[in-house]
Amino acid sequence: MHDIRVGSWLELLDVLHAEAWNPQLRRFRSPFVFRGQAVDAKLTTTLQRLEGEPREIERHLIRNFRKYAYRSGIDRDLSWYWLALGQHHGLPTRLLDWTSSPMVALHFATAEEERYDEDGVIWMVNFVETNRELPTPLRQLLEREGGQVFTVDMLASYSRRHQRAEHEPVTTFDMGWLEDLEHEAEQPFLLFLEPPSLDERIVQQSALFALLSSPDAALDDWLVEHPGTSRKVVIPAGLKWEVRDKLDQSNINERTLFPDLGGLSRSLRRYYRLRRDAPAPPHDDHGGRPEQETPVQR
Repeated sequence: MHDIRVGSWLELLDVLHAEAWNPQLRRFRSPFVFRGQAVDAKLTTTLQRLEGEPREIERHLIRNFRKYAYRSGIDRDLSWYWLALGQHHGLPTRLLDWTSSPMVALHFATAEEERYDEDGVIWMVNFVETNRELPTPLRQLLEREGGQVFTVDMLASYSRRHQRAEHEPVTTFDMGWLEDLEHEAEQPFLLFLEPPSLDERIVQQSALFALLSSPDAALDDWLVEHPGTSRKVVIPAGLKWEVRDKLDQSNINERTLFPDLGGLSRSLRRYYRLRRDAPAPPHDDHGGRPEQETPVQR
């Protein structure tokens, strides 16, 4: 795995936008997806953090989530839809949150002020490379659709083609749809799922879910075993406040990424906090003395 420790805001932007030029399209289209973390921690799912056998727990979680969530007026009775919906609302699943936006990933790497004394990280995974590791049926499905990431409908069509018997109806309770995915290849493989636009939060965060076919495996271990698929960008603790302030100025904050009153309140609380723990910078970005050293009130 390729680790990069950046030293400045501009270097950070260069690293996150590297290799974006697509010569076939003649457009800038990054082959990477991103995950921001306040600290360098393992890439484990919420399902793995529960004690017990993950497949057994997962079966009960999804069944009961589907049973009780119907009260919310859910109208798409697809297994993959329930999995994505559960992940979005905090249900422990084998999915892991990612984004197609490097700036959104930077937000999550710098959103926790209590962790500003620790280095943050941005994980970058090249989905073009990981797609090459997919089993043939799934790779062909992507090629037929002309896509690079899966949707719940694409995976539902895959599940229907893998029923245990032609006469057996598709059921949302049967966890065979995940078992079939696991057994598609001898070794674990990684795919990325674009969830339905369930609400504005998913849309604003350019959300993606990573799914490793084995619920037992940790994603960072898998990435180490597949060199060339990923890199890890380290954001030094001393750089976090600058990154945070420039993200806020660029309108990348809780107000836009969590578009409700709670997100607005969190964003305003940080914006109007007076930093008494750091001196004013000796010069501005143009090399001169700052004209104003008092907080700007708006």
